[in-house]
Amino acid sequence: MQEKKSVGESDWIDPDDAPELTDEYFERADQYEGEKLIRRGRPLAPNRKQSISLRIDGDVLERFKADGPGWQSRMNAALRKAVGL
Repeated sequence: MQEKKSVGESDWIDPDDAPELTDEYFERADQYEGEKLIRRGRPLAPNRKQSISLRIDGDVLERFKADGPGWQSRMNAALRKAVGL
């Protein structure tokens, strides 16, 4: 089994062996406006989903899960259809 490296540990020892900092590297870097980190990644959807706690009968849940990944989206679609959206 391969030993796990610590977070700060790397393969190179000599600073001259450090990876080159390319334009691509800096394009992926965090961007700040003053002290504030600018949000990166996918923009927020206009109709964001909300996390809730919901109790569902076991047989209903198992039926949605039986169709594989995406069961939460299918359950959401079924609920939207049930309420006429």
